[in-house]
Formats: sequence, C-alpha cells, structure tokens
Amino acid sequence: MDDPNTPHEQTPARQPAKRAKLWELKDKHHCPVIGTCLSPDELGKFAEQFFFAVDWNDAFALHTQAVSFAGQRNIVSRAINKHLERKYRIQINRFEHARSDGEVQALWQENFTRGEVAGALWAALTHKAASDETRQRIYADVHMRSYQIGAGQSADARRLAHLAQENLDLKAAQEKQRMQQNSNEARLREQLQEYRTELDRLRPASEEVAKLQARIEAFESGSAMMDMGRKLLSLQAANEELIVSAQRGWALEKTLKVAHDEAQLLARDREQLTAERDALERLLLAGEPDEGAREDCDGVCTACEPTLARRCVLCVGGRSSLLAQYRALAERLGIRLIHHDGGLEEALSRLPDMINGADAVICPTDCVSHAAYYQLKRQCKRSGKPCLLFKGAGVSGFAVALARLSSGRVSLPGTPVSRSCAASPGTS
Repeated sequence: MDDPNTPHEQTPARQPAKRAKLWELKDKHHCPVIGTCLSPDELGKFAEQFFFAVDWNDAFALHTQAVSFAGQRNIVSRAINKHLERKYRIQINRFEHARSDGEVQALWQENFTRGEVAGALWAALTHKAASDETRQRIYADVHMRSYQIGAGQSADARRLAHLAQENLDLKAAQEKQRMQQNSNEARLREQLQEYRTELDRLRPASEEVAKLQARIEAFESGSAMMDMGRKLLSLQAANEELIVSAQRGWALEKTLKVAHDEAQLLARDREQLTAERDALERLLLAGEPDEGAREDCDGVCTACEPTLARRCVLCVGGRSSLLAQYRALAERLGIRLIHHDGGLEEALSRLPDMINGADAVICPTDCVSHAAYYQLKRQCKRSGKPCLLFKGAGVSGFAVALARLSSGRVSLPGTPVSRSCAASPGTS
C-alpha cells in the first residue's frame, strides 16, 4: 500500500507519445510486474546472466534484487523490458486497439475477470494512454488478488496433499486386498479340484470317500472360508502395523537429514570463524618482533621475504563506522590505507586517480554499490592493479583480506602472483 505521506508524481499534462518503459513506471509497480510477469526460471536466468549479488536459490532474494534494478535504467532493466515486450507481444497488440484511458481500463477488467493477468498487467501499465489513476486501480486489483490467491492456494494445497495421500493409501490397501482375495480364491479352487479328483479316484473305498465328502462339505458350507477370512483379517492387522512402523522410519529419516544439514551449516560457520580467527592472530603477531629472527639476521635484506610494509592499499566501500578500525589493522602491517566510500558521499570520478595511486585495491562486495564495483573492476583491469574482492564488511572480514594480502595470495607490484580482479559480485 502507498504511504499517504509520500509525495506522488505529477500527472503529465498530455498523453505520452510512446509506451512506458519498465524504469519509467512508479517504484510501487515494479514489484507486481517482476512477481507476476516473470516466472522463477526466467528470473533465475537473469540472475545468472547479470551476476545478482544474492543467493540464486533464494526466490525472494532474486525478486528483491530484480525490483531494485527495475527502478533505474541499466543493463538489467533494459534486458527485462525487452524480454517482457517479446513475451507479451500478443497482449500488447491487443491493447494497442485501446485509444483512451477508459478503453484501457475496460480491456484490463475484461482480462482480469478471465484470470489472464500477467500479459494484461504489462500491456496496461505501459500503455501510452493509461493514466496514473488507471495504473493505481490495476495495482490495487493485482495487490488484492495476490492475497486471495495466496490464501486459497495454501488451503487448496494442504487439502489436495491430504486427499492425494489418503487416495494412494486406499488404492494400495484395496489393490493388496484384491490380490490376496484372488490368490486365496485361486488356491481354494485348486484345492477343491484336487479333492474332487481324489474323490473320483478313491470312490470304491467307502472310508476314503466319506473323508473326502466331509472335507468337501466343509468347504461348501463356508466354514473353511471363515477360517481363511479370520487369517486374512489377522494379516491385514499385521500389515497396518508395518505401515505405521514404516511411517515412523520415514519421519526419523527426515529428522536425521535436517540434523545433517544443520551440522553442515555449523561446520561451514566454524571454518569461516576459524579463518577469521587465524587472520586476526596473524595481524596481531605481525606487529610483534620475532626476537629469534632478529638475532639470526645477518643484515642481508635480500634474503628476507617481501612484505606489505610501506605499501599503499585502497579500500573501496565497507562500513564507514569501522574505518578507524580498518586503518588500525592496516597500520599493524605497515600498510598505508586510503578509503573511498563507493559513491555514497564521494564522487565515483575520483576512483581512477585513487586506484592509479595505490599499490593494491580491496573491496568488500557486500557493502559497495554496483556502479562502484563495476567501475573498480574495469579500472583495475585497465591499469593492471591487483584487486582483492571479498565478502564481509566487518572487522573480521577485513582482517582476512589483509591476511591474504600479507601472505602473498594476491599479487602486488613486483610479485609473481596472478591478479584476482575477475571475481564476480558476492564472491571473494
């Protein structure tokens, strides 16, 4: 819903000459357009193509990232706009026959009533004759429909799942009972035939004949069938107990899988914390002289490994509130740290000169604007500056990055290690 205190855009005095683009729509319209007009698979393809800085398996995070791109004209919003124009060309052509705002509204209501929402939503919102009032009404219709559909689908899904499972169980029980009955009847018919054959063969012997006649009468009277029925009921009860036991086993297996997944997550967190702890330890030890090494030093500096001392490192992005702690950690290694906030307050035009004046560049990819990130990559590649991209704008993440620099895992001028400037957003 719109905030009543938020100022609205002024209604244009005359009808625009062409259809609106995605980024020209109001911000509140981007969410229903992305959520309704793009399928999850299509959204996933855009995320892979443009390296969305979120978990690609998280549908909500992909949706939020796409909505943020849609608010401005950029390569992502242009690609989405082109895709929607091609995907809903038939609906767009149908709406082109509407010459006035009232006709657009009437055509929208017709499609909305039939349940044809996605294509009609895109064609109506971007129609050159659609007014702000019509767009607001379309937004309200889709907004309320989403609540109704969500509630109805949730209830239907639960009901359908319950009925489907119940139907499968009943079918399985009926099929098993039918097969058992058929098997019993076939076995009884075979036995009856055997008894009759034996009776015909032993008919001269009166005792044998009497025994066979008694057995036949037992079958024909139904007593044998009753015994078989009791046995069948006993087997069915045992089968139900087995089914209950199997269901308990499945539940335990599911619980075990959840516990295994949680253990893996904890293991990954432990490895990350261990890496951060080791990095902080290396930084703390970096400022303490090694007495044993000092005594063994013969004064030949060429025998010592190169360090980061007296190097100038540029940090782009990160949290401004932690800048003092960033600098303190860098000073422990003898690094002169310069900082650019990634375009929040400082101009992006300063980046090229600052990059050219630094020995190396580091950038926390989860705390920097996309514009600064892509400009940083281009400039580093153009100037040949080593660049370390990492996740985690906190002090521990910064410490891990400095540890990587100090250990030589990222190239500096004069060192034979390859550059790492080709990392994608959200990766270290």
